[in-house]
Amino acid sequence: MRDLFDRIIENKGPLGRWASQAEGYFVFPKLEGPISNRMKFQGKEVITWSINDYLGLANLPEIKKVDGEAALEYGAAYPMGARMMSGQTVYHEQLEKELASFVSKEASYLLNFGYQGIMSAVDALVSKDDIIVYDVDSHACIIDGVRLHMGKRFTFKHNDIESLEKNLERATKMAEQTGGGILVISEGVFGMRGEQGKLKEIVALKKKFKFRLLVDDAHGFGTLGKTGAGAGEEQGIQDDIDVYFATFAKSLAGIGAFLAADQEIIDYLKYNLRSQMFAKSLPMIYVKGALKRLDMLRSMPELKAKLWENVNALQEGLKERGFDIGTTSSCVTPVYLNGSIPEAMALVKDLRENYGIFCSIVVYPVIPKGLILLRMIPTATHTMEDISITLDAFSAIRDRLENGTYKRLSAAVAAAMGE
Repeated sequence: MRDLFDRIIENKGPLGRWASQAEGYFVFPKLEGPISNRMKFQGKEVITWSINDYLGLANLPEIKKVDGEAALEYGAAYPMGARMMSGQTVYHEQLEKELASFVSKEASYLLNFGYQGIMSAVDALVSKDDIIVYDVDSHACIIDGVRLHMGKRFTFKHNDIESLEKNLERATKMAEQTGGGILVISEGVFGMRGEQGKLKEIVALKKKFKFRLLVDDAHGFGTLGKTGAGAGEEQGIQDDIDVYFATFAKSLAGIGAFLAADQEIIDYLKYNLRSQMFAKSLPMIYVKGALKRLDMLRSMPELKAKLWENVNALQEGLKERGFDIGTTSSCVTPVYLNGSIPEAMALVKDLRENYGIFCSIVVYPVIPKGLILLRMIPTATHTMEDISITLDAFSAIRDRLENGTYKRLSAAVAAAMGE
């Protein structure tokens, strides 16, 4: 018998093994200064492409004023207790009504955090007799929620409707045996690749199969659709999404999330969603702040218009220079390059130190070995100058990657790590 911690000490995991080289720089970096298109990293100004502040709300004076006034009036604690016990307020109810109206649903329910919230929602929506069918590229929060499920689950190939149909056939046969139902889960926007989920095609399968649809629209809410109501509005099928989820951590530049559905479903979740039943209510700072942010999303369409002006300029510029940005159909802008993890670290260091560009690096095991993903998040605060500088920098670092510069620079790191 071995000590439980032996495995943890001996094997830090596929990302943790790089901690001594990466922590504080490539992972857990410290960006400083007001949230904007340009911030400070290790004392130097950098153009930031890794902040999910799509609409540029985070540092607006109107937003900070409401946040500050709420903090002064209520402090960080109010309301104390869970919603069900002592944490209910008229402002929580007001926010839920306004969110439901905005996404064209009968009702909504506030969540303290997106990750725990959707995990708990998956758990609450299904019983052991039900079957879950979900996109294999679903976010970790969905995968962790599915892991809580005591019944059967099937994955379908990413955005592959033929694969979904085959798995729905399997799920239907099984549900006939168990007496349960079927929950299909997809995303409005897949956060790594930037592709929209094929929600319209998924909904069309309701004519052939009996299932309910849960959509995680964290990156679509506020950015897609005529009003910003998300991927369902963009694709014209919002009414056919049975349970809609979105977070405040992206377009609304805050903390919290919500579920929206028919009134009966929300009433059920209020009394069965364990992550909220046994958690302190969302503090008033975030509730009042979300009300203001939602109001600006509804009343200032120019914010989304500016966002998409920047998205289109960046993505078209990258494609014109021959970069592979996959099949993104959202603001999320992935740039795919070929290289090892040590090369990726050398590349990103060069990009930050010599070109003043800060963007997230994604490597194995999140994506396949041999690939480097530079994941860019355009916002309404970026400028055409930011985009021009970044395009020139990306052309330069691609040349250095292809001519072996980063392989030579990373040789010592690779040797030390046994790569």
